[in-house]
Amino acid sequence: MDAIYAFFNHHHILRIILVGLVVGIVAKLLMPGKDPGGIITTTLLGIAGAIIAGYLGQLIGWYEPDEPSGFWASVIGAMLLLLLYRIFFRKKEPRY
Repeated sequence: MDAIYAFFNHHHILRIILVGLVVGIVAKLLMPGKDPGGIITTTLLGIAGAIIAGYLGQLIGWYEPDEPSGFWASVIGAMLLLLLYRIFFRKKEPRY
């Protein structure tokens, strides 16, 4: 029984990483512009977007406490993170 649990547990983590990568890629494609990072940053962006979408969805009443957020809500959460990144970490242009 423990071997079956460990098997599904590893696949669950792999699924989270792959879905996070797809969500991050879609979010970056929908928000054109210069954004940081490569594949790892994009994956983390997608995972964080899903977490934010789940949290905000619970506050609004879209999701139950143990219900995962939807794909498009996760993309919107990742886009929100990209927007916040652009607001707080944009390069300041030198003044002449």
